Amino acid sequence: MENKMDKGREEILSLTNEARWELGVNLHDKVIESIYEDASKIARKTVTQKGEKQSFNPDLKIDRIITSRWLGFPLMFLLLALVFWLTVTGANYPSGLLANLLIDYMHPILKSGAAAIHLPWWLDGLLIDGAYLAMAWVISVMLPPMAIFFPMFTLLEDLGYLPRVAFNMDSLFRKAGAHGKQALTMSMGFGCNAAGVIAARVIDSPRERIIAIITNNFSLCNGRWPTQILIATIFIGAAAPPYLAGVVSAGAVVGIAVLGIFFSLVVSWGLSKSVLKGEASAFSLELPPYRPPRIWQTLYTSLIDRTIFVLWRAIVFAVPAGLVIWLVANIHYDNLSIAEHFIQWSNPLALIFGLNGVILLAYIIAIPANEIVIPTILMLTVLTTGMHDAGAGTGVMFELDSIGDTANLLHAGGWTLLTGLNLMLFSLLHNPCSTTIYTIYKETNSIKWTMISTFLPIVMGFVICFFTTQLWMWIIAS
Repeated sequence: MENKMDKGREEILSLTNEARWELGVNLHDKVIESIYEDASKIARKTVTQKGEKQSFNPDLKIDRIITSRWLGFPLMFLLLALVFWLTVTGANYPSGLLANLLIDYMHPILKSGAAAIHLPWWLDGLLIDGAYLAMAWVISVMLPPMAIFFPMFTLLEDLGYLPRVAFNMDSLFRKAGAHGKQALTMSMGFGCNAAGVIAARVIDSPRERIIAIITNNFSLCNGRWPTQILIATIFIGAAAPPYLAGVVSAGAVVGIAVLGIFFSLVVSWGLSKSVLKGEASAFSLELPPYRPPRIWQTLYTSLIDRTIFVLWRAIVFAVPAGLVIWLVANIHYDNLSIAEHFIQWSNPLALIFGLNGVILLAYIIAIPANEIVIPTILMLTVLTTGMHDAGAGTGVMFELDSIGDTANLLHAGGWTLLTGLNLMLFSLLHNPCSTTIYTIYKETNSIKWTMISTFLPIVMGFVICFFTTQLWMWIIAS
């Protein structure tokens, strides 16, 4: 290769000045001709001359609908709503099967095995009722939604639709001082916030990448959807006429998700005007052609690179959480467990925010995974109300098959419509799970941004719940 380059250099040097000048002119002309030829091809695809019939371009026809000012956003929200509906609905059956296998079937077998080998009661409870059940709940609740959402999300990416989402949302995020591609990371966050944080790598600007990472927690991940749906059904839907209960409940959950998008834009704007001050960077977004999906690559990318990777991290953090949950419910002093002492102490403070001590403790010890929040709340409610017939034992997480039984248990624990509403808001606005916190640190390599990402949402959650409670009390008083 070097010999050829040297030979070419010698040939150019051997030319006369006139020949060199002519060679340069020809090369310049060829470059100019190539540029004009490319511009002409683009113009023929996009510009119609007067009296000329434009050739049919299916991609352009579709884009005029999908990226239009009036239809772009409605179509985008409808498609995302369809993806969420398929995820939630489709995950119910496999989640039930996994729960039956891991909890209803395997848990009694493990308990019987522990009894057969005379395992000490505390070690039995710690390992089986604590660590194992936490892992089982995370797998049964987290795996099916991710196994459905991520392939569909990757499919939309392969089809070429996701760049159109970024194109539609670009103007909103630019006004908020953020990057248009943040729309993609936000959408990924609806499946899993840890995956959404990783997806922020597509943003080149370090400042705007950090904004996308910090605000990704405002996307309702699949671990929070069951909480939203259950609480909306019990409290919001029950407040409406029976024939409207389902629609009202669904509308409340969608409203919380849209509120999360709103908070994402507001916080992005606030960060871009303060600690992450700067102008939104311009970026060239090339809309790729629509193409048929690559099934095997889609399955590999979504199931191996995303689902299994995120699930494994969640399990690693969930097992210690299960140990802590069992310990706080079973270590006693002054005839009360640690959990009961904390709940009694924190109840007056929690009531200021329209919550209760059970919710606060559940969100503290369930930091490793949002999937175990509801089982932990029910376990703590049984512990504090003494309704042991409804539970599975002290320190044992559980869920009830009937929504009516769950509602009765929560009402017995002193829950009201205000408690349910504030829990839905707090579920949206609270610290990220430990898997996401760890991922944020790995992506930013900064304790500062990890702490801001962790504590900013929870401060906002308490502030919003406080004002909601004060507004509620004002409405009742008037």
